[in-house]
Amino acid sequence: MTLQSMTGFARVEGSSGRYRWAWELRSVNGKGLDIRSRLPQGHEHLEADLRRLLGAGLSRGNLQVGLTVTVSENRVEAVLNRDALDAVLALRKTLGPELVDPAPMRLDSLLSIRGLVDLREATDDAEAIAARDADILGGLSAAADAMVAMRQSEGVALGHILSDHISRIEELASQIEADPARRPEEIGRRLEAQVASLMDGATGLDRDRLHQEIALLATKADLREEIDRLKAHVTAARDLIAAGGPIGRKLDFLAQEFNREANTICSKSTSVAVTAAGIELKVVIDQFREQVQNLE
Repeated sequence: MTLQSMTGFARVEGSSGRYRWAWELRSVNGKGLDIRSRLPQGHEHLEADLRRLLGAGLSRGNLQVGLTVTVSENRVEAVLNRDALDAVLALRKTLGPELVDPAPMRLDSLLSIRGLVDLREATDDAEAIAARDADILGGLSAAADAMVAMRQSEGVALGHILSDHISRIEELASQIEADPARRPEEIGRRLEAQVASLMDGATGLDRDRLHQEIALLATKADLREEIDRLKAHVTAARDLIAAGGPIGRKLDFLAQEFNREANTICSKSTSVAVTAAGIELKVVIDQFREQVQNLE
């Protein structure tokens, strides 16, 4: 599966009969999938299909979805008020005997009667509306595909950036592992110096205190567990990126684990070089985590 960024944009326009429509989709980072739509009046019934189509290809991100629909051809139809016509005809019949040589009723005369004929915009039948809605939803599907393609393209770029960060984390872990301060002979030399410092000028040597200091120094010098966990997290991160898909949350968790190990290394360090590498490690991990926030 391909990695996806949570940032994307797409616009698709089209027409159906006498209607022109346009979809515009925008996506930014989000903890989950939050879809906010703006549909014109009379098209609210498309909401359920909208969420179904977008949810099929996206799992995270704040989405702004807008639809505009315009009519390119206005049609007018005359609607007869049958009740009003019947009333007029009934009146003519009633008054007929009293009229002298009544003239035949003309169309222009009927049209001049207020409320008898109403001119209004023609409406489409159910079949035409169904065809229009199908075309509009087809446009939404195309827009969703375009946005997913853009998010995947950015996801590929993010994958390369994250891989570079992971490689740098691995390099720094190896640098810390190979630091001379971690060699047994160097640890022994520092222990001897610590013992000499404790014994210098001491009239009554507290051997329990001496053993505590020696044990503390030895413990601080041992970074084996932290280095091993860093390497394990590096392997896990690479496996996730290789597998692809919506892995943003998992990588964010690994970033927290990376940071925990880096903090421990800095706090236990007895070497200037190890401390410097630990600080750089924290910087790289922060950069890694910042990029992970953009990933689905």
